[in-house]
Parts: sequence; C-alpha cells; structure tokens
Amino acid sequence: MKWIKLELNSLEIKQNDEIRGKIIIDYKNKYDGVIINTQIFDSNEFIEYLTCNSKRISKRISSRLFINYKSIISNVIAFTATIKFTPSIPHHDIKFRVCIIEQHKEIGEDVIWARYS
Repeated sequence: MKWIKLELNSLEIKQNDEIRGKIIIDYKNKYDGVIINTQIFDSNEFIEYLTCNSKRISKRISSRLFINYKSIISNVIAFTATIKFTPSIPHHDIKFRVCIIEQHKEIGEDVIWARYS
C-alpha cells in the first residue's frame, strides 16, 4: 500500500457541489503533516476548503491546505470543499494532490484528477 491515499466522493464536480474527500495515511515514521494542493486548469479560480476533520475552517483557504500532524486523528483526514465560479469552457480538469511532509520535504504523494463543469 502507498504511504498516503486520497479518495473523493465524486470525480464529476458541478458549481457549488460539496466536495467530500478522505486522506488515509499509512506512514509509520514521524512526520510534520499533510498538504493538499489543488489546481484548476484553464482557470485562475480556486477551490475553497470548508472543513477539516469536522472542524470549520474560519479563513477560507484556497488551493492549498496544510494539516498539522497534531490535527490528524487515527491517520485519517476528512475534508469538505467547494468551487463556486461559473465555468467559462465546457469543463475544467482539476488536479488534487496530497503529500506527506517530513522535515520540510515531500515524501509520499497521491494524485486524483476530477472534472468541473
């Protein structure tokens, strides 16, 4: 098994949909945290992260979210996010990438592609 795995509730995303994701960590060594990076292609728009492990994110973070290891319960992270802009083309490809961060280095990753229309 990989050290980190990302799952999304859907790979077809519509405007204002709630994106629900889960990150599973199978890394036995000590690490600093996990980072989620999101890129929406053919666009200058961002994804907004709403919750992380059932806690509301007070400041709307766009495109990148760092989760400290102290916030990670049982090696699982659950998050929700949304995309609010109206697509200017038939669809935008979205790259979701998660990484384990250990001593300021990325050591394990997983990537999922989704489509926004």
